[in-house]
Amino acid sequence: MSAASATSLHLNASLSSGVLRAPWNWATATGALGIKHALDSESILIEQCLTGVQGAWEDLVKTYTKRVYAICYRFTNRDTEAQDLTQEVFLRVFKTLGSFRAGEGSFSVWLTRLTRNLLVDHYRRTKNERVTDGIDDKLSILEETTQQHSRTDGLVAGREAGELLQAALQKLSPELREAVILRDLEELEYREIARVLNVPEGTVKSRLNRGRAELARVLRRNKVAV
Repeated sequence: MSAASATSLHLNASLSSGVLRAPWNWATATGALGIKHALDSESILIEQCLTGVQGAWEDLVKTYTKRVYAICYRFTNRDTEAQDLTQEVFLRVFKTLGSFRAGEGSFSVWLTRLTRNLLVDHYRRTKNERVTDGIDDKLSILEETTQQHSRTDGLVAGREAGELLQAALQKLSPELREAVILRDLEELEYREIARVLNVPEGTVKSRLNRGRAELARVLRRNKVAV
């Protein structure tokens, strides 16, 4: 079962959201009209969740679970932990959705900010546990595997490269890691990231530059071409 399916099933059981699917489709067209239609559909879905329309909550969970899980996984590097945190995010959304204001930005940005705040809380709660987490051991094992295969210049491809990138992200400080994740992996705009992190755009750019430089240093140390 996928993370999205597991999260949707768990939340539906605990919150009794129903099984009726919403009849509308989300816009896929580009340009101003497509963006406006997507925002309108988003607003309709949020409103239906707030007014208790059957099936609306399930659709919201299914629509956004993949995005939330990806952020949680990239931050924690653990599937089970990311799934648990994803469920926590949607439970918090369920409790606080009434505080969302469409005029202050998109729901996606609001959800990303909520996810980020939960991850920060989680990071602080589990700080002591991570002191002996063993991420250095994991990097060493991956490096040894790369050397054993004698790949020219230490280049790795496909899944191994992804694993090394994920491991390297864990070496960054939380504030640098979240900037890199939100910009380079989630592809948010600088102004959106500034809203999520509640810092000026200049601070976002500074953290991003430092994060990219540190990430490149870690990857070079593990013989990944950057």
